[in-house]
Amino acid sequence: MAGPTFDDLVANRTLTPEIAQALIAAARAKRSFLVFAQPRLAGKTTLQELLLARAPAGTPTRTIGVDGDDVAALAREAQGGYLVIPEIAREAARPGYIWGEPVRIAFAARGCSLAVVLHADSADEAIAIIRENGVPEADLERLELLIHLRSLGKWEEPTRRVVAHIHEGVATRRLLHRWDEATDRFEVGSPPR
Repeated sequence: MAGPTFDDLVANRTLTPEIAQALIAAARAKRSFLVFAQPRLAGKTTLQELLLARAPAGTPTRTIGVDGDDVAALAREAQGGYLVIPEIAREAARPGYIWGEPVRIAFAARGCSLAVVLHADSADEAIAIIRENGVPEADLERLELLIHLRSLGKWEEPTRRVVAHIHEGVATRRLLHRWDEATDRFEVGSPPR
């Protein structure tokens, strides 16, 4: 059974057509990205998979824990494509959940883009979690898009999910899009670089 599409996410008001177009353009350009949310079931992995599916045909993609556990070897195999981190987490609850040295190796790898997921409530918290792994600032700057999802309602049975914020760059964190909870409107910030 196929998962949701970007059209589905527009229809259920997780994001707007403009946000979908921006994310698809980022995937086609193979930009490194981080998808984060708190709690579970917010749609992080679903959005990560949708972005990866929009990379150019033939783009090499290697997923830690699915294609193997040797992060350096996977990064070499992902040259010109994506190295996928299913989750940065202290507990290795599932294959591909990594912490510490494997995170540093992934972020240090050059020649491939990163597709990263983790649990956090804000961009500041997400970046702090990656820094806890000892990732140097120069490697952290590889993340070009920071995508914050919100899950509304009970976490076990969300009534809706929304792309709450999209920031460009770790140091600058230029706000590209945001969802205003009070008005339930998506707002456009700065144009992407």
